[in-house]
Amino acid sequence: METLDTTFAQMIREHKSTIYTVCFMFSKDSDEVSDLFQEVLINLWKGYASFQNRSSVDTWIWKVSFNTCISYERKKQKRATLPLTMDINLFEDKDEDSRQIRQLYDRIHRLKPFDRAIVLLWLENMSYEEIGAIVGISTKNVSVRLYRIKEELKKMSNR
Repeated sequence: METLDTTFAQMIREHKSTIYTVCFMFSKDSDEVSDLFQEVLINLWKGYASFQNRSSVDTWIWKVSFNTCISYERKKQKRATLPLTMDINLFEDKDEDSRQIRQLYDRIHRLKPFDRAIVLLWLENMSYEEIGAIVGISTKNVSVRLYRIKEELKKMSNR
């Protein structure tokens, strides 16, 4: 007989890459990503007993992860922080493909949190219906927002 703890732990093992992906889209700092990951786990645990399978487990985990990261982002914007930075990037790639991918992710990080969430789900090859279910908007609204987001990304410079 499986306990609640065992079932929850198995669910986290199966979906940890999804949670990490969402957290990474909201921060480039590895310590902050770890903090976000822990916040998501806490929120999943708090909501696990009341999860009533009205949606799939996948959709629920995406939704909790996004909501946690968006809330964290809002709180972070309210408090002033001084980032600790290093003058060296140990993971810097010199080839053109890596540079273009890095530029895309830098641009995505400059989007508003809600738009960032939509782009991440789209990059995960989710359907507009799935994206809408996770972020809580209509399929048509997903289509319109993605169009606007793509236009905004095109207009951004690589500063």
